[in-house]
Amino acid sequence: MRLPIDDLLPRIVAEAASNIVIEAAPGAGKTTRVPPALLSKGDVLVLEPRRLAARMAAKRVAQEMGEKLGETVGFQVRFEDVSGPKTRLKFLTEGVLTRRLLSDPQLKGISTVILDEFHERHLESDLALALLRRLQKTTRPDLRIIVMSATLDAAPIARYLDNCPVFTQEVRQHPLTIEYTPTSAQPLEAQVANAVEKLLGVGDILVFLPGAAEIRRASRALEPLARRANLLVVPLHGDLSPAEQDLAVSPADRPKIILSTNVAESSVTIEGVRAVVDSGLARIASDSPWTGLPSVEVKRISQASSKQRAGRAGRLGPGRAIRLFTEQEFHHRPATDTPEILRRELSQLVLHLRAMNTHRLEWLDPPPQAAWDAASTLLDKLAITTEMASLPLAPRLAKLVIEAKHRGVPEKGCAVAAVLSAGERGSSDLLALIDANWTPQTQRVYDQLRRQIGGRDRAGDAELLQSVMAAFPDRIARHRRDGELLLSGGGSAKFPSCRWEFLVAVDIEERREHGVPLVRLAAPIEPEWLLDRTTERNRFEWNRSAERVEHVSALVYDQLVIEETRAPAAPCEEAGELLAQKALEAGLGKFFDPDALDQLTSRAALAGITIDAEQALRDACATSISFAELRDANLLEVLRPPRLDQAAPGQIKLPCGRQVKVHYEPGKPPWIESRLQDFFGMQETPKINGAPVVVHLLAPNHRPVQLTTDIKGFWERLYPQVRKELMRRYPRHKWPENPNKPE
Repeated sequence: MRLPIDDLLPRIVAEAASNIVIEAAPGAGKTTRVPPALLSKGDVLVLEPRRLAARMAAKRVAQEMGEKLGETVGFQVRFEDVSGPKTRLKFLTEGVLTRRLLSDPQLKGISTVILDEFHERHLESDLALALLRRLQKTTRPDLRIIVMSATLDAAPIARYLDNCPVFTQEVRQHPLTIEYTPTSAQPLEAQVANAVEKLLGVGDILVFLPGAAEIRRASRALEPLARRANLLVVPLHGDLSPAEQDLAVSPADRPKIILSTNVAESSVTIEGVRAVVDSGLARIASDSPWTGLPSVEVKRISQASSKQRAGRAGRLGPGRAIRLFTEQEFHHRPATDTPEILRRELSQLVLHLRAMNTHRLEWLDPPPQAAWDAASTLLDKLAITTEMASLPLAPRLAKLVIEAKHRGVPEKGCAVAAVLSAGERGSSDLLALIDANWTPQTQRVYDQLRRQIGGRDRAGDAELLQSVMAAFPDRIARHRRDGELLLSGGGSAKFPSCRWEFLVAVDIEERREHGVPLVRLAAPIEPEWLLDRTTERNRFEWNRSAERVEHVSALVYDQLVIEETRAPAAPCEEAGELLAQKALEAGLGKFFDPDALDQLTSRAALAGITIDAEQALRDACATSISFAELRDANLLEVLRPPRLDQAAPGQIKLPCGRQVKVHYEPGKPPWIESRLQDFFGMQETPKINGAPVVVHLLAPNHRPVQLTTDIKGFWERLYPQVRKELMRRYPRHKWPENPNKPE
């Protein structure tokens, strides 16, 4: 069958010495026709973004060449290599090329490398392009790079590749009707069933769903319709076996409903598809903010992906597409996806470059410096070696596997790496999780790792858990109480089912309803395993309940206390500074009688003496460690100036022999008070610092009769009248006519 891209093949082959960018719409045939056409120039590698796309493309090309897969044409993905000594055209997933460059940095025998569906801009595809460009500019100028895509802005790529030629192949567009769906509260699977029922009779229907779980639910929801309309419902996703995948893409004896993840966006054309149902969702690669391990999240796809999906319905004839979202929502989505190199965690990329002893690359889009620095810091903390770059694992898991091998538990180490790499879920206990039933994907990862990591277990769980700890040294936690954890990096988390004191919090999920992060997966450890990584910390801390400074000696792992002893501090400069800080925060009133302090301050001010209560408190702290000691130090007497009683006495003796208190108040003259009779015989008003005090003369009932600063004048001018009134009110008291000569 002739395909649109066939018209371009002679020109593509003729540009033997040049890089090329090829723009061709879905269905043009670029994936299956361009690579074999270039075999006349030498062996070819084709990078595909997904395992399914690599396998399907290789199988289709082998069929068109009339050969078995694994002869001239083969493929290699993370867990499978179908090729042989005669294989000259090989379809690879992007990460496979990176690992091949570690062992074969010159790509010997390869004349052309094709990066297919480059618009997806995976982290590995950007790395592959940068590495190929470096190789081309240094030792392999004969290497040819071809970039192909259906929805790519070709200009930046062409500039990057020395302004190389851009070949564009237009494809005759079959009429395509796109329908949008009002917002619905129905479950996704019910919305899918309704849409499929509208499309019955147009041909095979391709339904795009986020993942395998949604595919299973949709399959169950479609069962009644499938029985009634005699339809074949088949799944299509990367975790299926090759036979199951072939069933989805091969012709059938009745109409098919293909329930697929986004693997069908960029694979070869599926015969018979005339309609598409687009959920608008996909599981998008991201990184756990806690572990840094690759993960996937269900997110809305971009406009470009949505167009790619709809285009599947019109590849072979008129088609229909139903989008399970509104047209307004479509226009609010981003036009394209952000390249992963601008949003992903970069530790694996940095590890590969370290293993290649490559420090600088010319990037299409340079990675953010902050992400690069964070990745470098993590690799240094893990003491990652270049040996680990050859493993198809994230750096943490590569560290775990190598550490487990050295500790005598290679099988258990591969099991832990497999369940973590595949995202296995179930028990929150890591040891229980590796003993549970695994998904086929987890089993494939394990089998692949065991082929690379030989040996048998000769040790036990303790050595395995120490290997886990080595891979997650920044994720140590201590159980405080009631499922509350203290984290070595600071902060806290919840682990309701926790039954260990020390653990590795392998995975944590942020949940707003819990207030603090929730531990999803953990493993127990023993505190003595941490001792060789701890530091001794000696410091003074404030004991709030005892109101004293204590000396705390602790063994600390990062910010986590492993062991601690406390005792009352000995007086010293540092302890005194902490005590002074807490004493001043508590306020002077805790250590001085406020009224007495005011009196003393006012007396000193009147005498022209400055006193500093805060400084007196600080001085006392130098030889104390507690509030109790400060209160016992009689600080008011310590603060009293030596000559104060002379300059500003605290008491004055009256003629009757009674001592009365002198009252001092800020901004007022000092004053004394007593009954009027107590002042009989006083000729002159007492003076302090040259100024007369204010005398408060009281009646026998201790209520004020008169205030004066001139006692002599009072006797002469006012006393006679006052005497008459007091004699009337208090006849039993003596009221002499001459107060200076009392009777």
